[in-house]
Amino acid sequence: MNKCTERLYNGIIKENPTFVLMLGMCPTLAVTTSAINGIGMGLSTTVVLALSNLLISILRNMIPDRVRVPSFIVVVASFVTMVEFLVKGFVPSLYASLGIYIPLIVVNCIILGRAESYASKNGPLPSLFDGIGMGLGFTCSITIIGAFREFIGAGQLFGNQILPIADAASGKAGYVPITIFVLAPGAFLVLGSLTAVINAINNKKKAAGKAVVEAVGCGDGCASCASKSVCQTANLNAAPKAEAVPVKPAEAVKPAETAEETKKDE
Repeated sequence: MNKCTERLYNGIIKENPTFVLMLGMCPTLAVTTSAINGIGMGLSTTVVLALSNLLISILRNMIPDRVRVPSFIVVVASFVTMVEFLVKGFVPSLYASLGIYIPLIVVNCIILGRAESYASKNGPLPSLFDGIGMGLGFTCSITIIGAFREFIGAGQLFGNQILPIADAASGKAGYVPITIFVLAPGAFLVLGSLTAVINAINNKKKAAGKAVVEAVGCGDGCASCASKSVCQTANLNAAPKAEAVPVKPAEAVKPAETAEETKKDE
């Protein structure tokens, strides 16, 4: 796995900004009332992330350290303005749905965090893939959250009615929407539930990896072991051995003086 592919994988799975790093909670909780809103917000953020990372990486040696954060904000704000105009011009319904949260991408902690921690310290190509990976991870996360909230709270998915809604007036049987899921508390419930499931899966994988290491053993050594990262034996073997402290030889015991020599001294 090369560096660019690794950045994509980390952004989507290993370092997912929503379920792992818990970043960008404001748009995650506010705009995920439907799956379409999640896709729109996620793709807008992805475009800004990728282009901002690319430009900041190119200019990283030209930006003075004292003004790096204001410079990052100017770069991000420029791309956010472009994205806002494009969404407003071509997808006005999405723009009306997302509202103020498109301009607020400027201060999204995911974008500023990647600019500060990665783009300002690495080359343009890895920084571009880092932005794309983080953006896609964010898009997938909020789309899943939006789909759950929309389905449970309205019986819909991507704006299409999936479950027939019950009508008490006409006596028509059907699904009774749980409207709390399309309100603010529902966002916390879905986010917490999905995060708990993902953490349980990750913990199960770690436990399974440790069990495999204990069952297989270390007969072939640690250098070629696929489970070296989760193996405690590898850490013990890698630890430097304590140097043996040289023991000084005991001093020779002087023979006791004879009785005659003692008398002469007297």
